[in-house]
Amino acid sequence: MDYSTRISERMWNLPDKGELESKREQTFIDDIVQKNHIERELLEHLDGVHTVFDGGAGCGRFSILLARQGLQVTHFDISRPMINKAQELAEAAGVLDRITFVQGALEDLSAYADRSFDLVISFDAPVSYTYPQQEKTIRELVRIAKKRIMLSVSSRLGALPYLANPIQKNQFILDRNSPDGWVQWCLDSREQMIRDFAFRKEPLMETLKTGLMGDMEEARAAYDRGEAPWSITYHFMPDELERILAANGVRDISLAGPGAFARTIPNEILVKIMNDPAQKKDFLDFCYRYDRNPYVCGMGKDNLFARGEIA
Repeated sequence: MDYSTRISERMWNLPDKGELESKREQTFIDDIVQKNHIERELLEHLDGVHTVFDGGAGCGRFSILLARQGLQVTHFDISRPMINKAQELAEAAGVLDRITFVQGALEDLSAYADRSFDLVISFDAPVSYTYPQQEKTIRELVRIAKKRIMLSVSSRLGALPYLANPIQKNQFILDRNSPDGWVQWCLDSREQMIRDFAFRKEPLMETLKTGLMGDMEEARAAYDRGEAPWSITYHFMPDELERILAANGVRDISLAGPGAFARTIPNEILVKIMNDPAQKKDFLDFCYRYDRNPYVCGMGKDNLFARGEIA
């Protein structure tokens, strides 16, 4: 097992990961927008689908959704705390018998034969955490798909503004009184982050060129000290992702950038929209249409989404 996989395994197996990740849609507006977009894509493209592989399935947000549609789902994740939370939520939803839970790393899907699943999905960028094996991982996900594949990976153009905006997450806080530690850290450190900020062109140019955020040597050193550093993350360009999928036999590829519209709106307005059911519905409807436009797909808030048919 290489360092990248070991770092991911340690980070995602921190004890609080299951509970925290299961509450993202109650905590952050960008998660609401992104997951709403993916849910719509899924429910609109289930024709001919009976079996699903959910790679990097986390706490079961989409495994449970698809099991509720009567599908048989393999829920595959590197994190035991998140699998445990997913099992708890699946039992509460009454779909535990339709989901098979497997702990494993996306870098190794050798246990699955070619075309094993009608639909293969992998959302919220687990493919990007498999660097430097991200292209191999996509190839393997396509290999086990029979009819259709849907992925979301880290977006290079969408992520670059983070390096020039240390308070970007504050824009999407839904409840300032949330007990979530990250929410409170964002709020408490806001003014200091602004004071300490200085624009530096070099790291943006480097990420634009390489697609990488994070330093592997620093991450290895932190891992060896017993810490749990964030996984080295590879960020894709839209044409790059489309090219990789097409080269592996995927056709009719459609791209989207969930969050592209929402990131243009200040927090106060976003919170007002989210707290009004009618406005929220209309807003999410519009976001879904806007974010699918090919001219903005690279500017999704965190992820670049792709859907395609298996040739």
